[in-house]
Amino acid sequence: MSETSASTPQPPGTPTTAAAESDRRRWLILALVGLAQLMIVLDLTVMNIALPDAQQALHFSNVDRQWVITAYALTFGSLLLFGGRLGDLFGRKLTFITGLVGFSVASAVGGASVSFAMLVTARACQGVFGALLAPAALSILTTTFSKPEERGKAFAVFGAIVGAGGLIGLLLGGALTQYLDWRWCLYVNLVFAVVALAGALVLLPWQKERGPARLDITGVVSVSAAMFCLVYGFSNAATHGWRADSTLAFLAAGVVLLVFFAFWQTRARYPLLPPRVVLNRNRGGSYLTILVAGAAMFGIFLFLTYYLQTTLHYSPLITGVAFLPMIGALVVGAQLSNIVLMPRIGPKALVGVGMLAAAAGMAWMTRIGVHTGYASTVVGPMLVTGAGLGLTIPSAMNTGTFGVQPSDAGVASATLNTGQQIGGSIGTALLNTIATSAIASYIAGLTAGHPAAAHPSPAALQAIEAAAAVHGYTTAFWWTAAIFAAGGIVCGTILRWGPLTRQAEAEPSDGQAGPRHTPAAVQVPENPGQ
Repeated sequence: MSETSASTPQPPGTPTTAAAESDRRRWLILALVGLAQLMIVLDLTVMNIALPDAQQALHFSNVDRQWVITAYALTFGSLLLFGGRLGDLFGRKLTFITGLVGFSVASAVGGASVSFAMLVTARACQGVFGALLAPAALSILTTTFSKPEERGKAFAVFGAIVGAGGLIGLLLGGALTQYLDWRWCLYVNLVFAVVALAGALVLLPWQKERGPARLDITGVVSVSAAMFCLVYGFSNAATHGWRADSTLAFLAAGVVLLVFFAFWQTRARYPLLPPRVVLNRNRGGSYLTILVAGAAMFGIFLFLTYYLQTTLHYSPLITGVAFLPMIGALVVGAQLSNIVLMPRIGPKALVGVGMLAAAAGMAWMTRIGVHTGYASTVVGPMLVTGAGLGLTIPSAMNTGTFGVQPSDAGVASATLNTGQQIGGSIGTALLNTIATSAIASYIAGLTAGHPAAAHPSPAALQAIEAAAAVHGYTTAFWWTAAIFAAGGIVCGTILRWGPLTRQAEAEPSDGQAGPRHTPAAVQVPENPGQ
């Protein structure tokens, strides 16, 4: 009798079958979330390479060109926390689908633009819906994967997408611009969106009602205005300088509004960003890590792209291909950090070592010259920097969402995205200013005291400009290395030793709500997709 029972196949719906189906569903959700995140991250860089062709087609000036990038950054950065909280209040599936549909429609409008105003408006709308989509995607990942071993694998994949997405955007933008048309840098989002939308409708469960939605209107207005002023101020500094009245006014207003927002969150009955989310030492350290890494990464994207295209004369497509070693090293580093090392040693050593490795890679990158080659001076630093970013970014993203209550998952995810966006704005403005000043000083140093050098021949002028440009790039790389190194020391100091444990992260002393006698496992429901 027992042998017959043992040999009888289990009917559908048994616990084993249900568990296997749940596992498959979770990994399909990871693919869905990764695709949506890739679409968002790609959009930060894919238009950079397409801009010259778009400018020629729509006949806008060099001064106006920056608004194609800035319009997206302003709305995206300003509304991230608001979008994250909407996901917590009204459901992650609803905000994910809304963001996905809106982002794809805005992309289609941008691709069909017949004027500069139409393109900029479409880019601003992309940012609005991206601010809904990005935190919803990360919070879905956070609430779907709760087991430490599964969470490590999931965040290894997600972190690799976040870190490598910008580089993939350069590659994709170059290919689409060179072989199709600049408009396909926007139309390509429709392909991603259709697949992601079908997956979301089938795979994601609807979030249960949590009662009446209560939104911190004062917090929304103050932090959105603060982020707008900061992003605009840093963007303005990149084009008009740090001493411009508009730059100083917007940056000052942003700081004042941010201070007021922080004060208000300690007084509000239903705070937009509950202090318990950011006052946790590990999460606070991870948010700072993402901000610093975001600032430094733009030094890599911006100036290495310039060097490959203007000095080594690579085409847009070949420039994108040239970044592949960094992408590969980043992906390998991401798998190593979150799957193998994170469960054993925790984020402190990974973030510290990873950012110091990235600093070493950027210091090595300063060996580039006008006549040096890609294989001899670029590939090695790329590999080291990519590996460092692979250790850093996935670890920080995992830590920044670990242990938060499901009701705070959206706003915690949005805080990570906000740090990356603000960091990118700071890095672009700061490093661009430093590089431009270094170029001007280099040229002035060559001509000072030599009247004949003030009017060089065309060939000599070209050589001077090439040497000055490389000097500007290497100066920016030194500063990028310094940012990484300082971030490694400061963030590594803030983060705690040891692996992440839910019991440690959910302690009330870290600001988590809940009675002290309630076990952490009970306080934090593990209902995938909720």
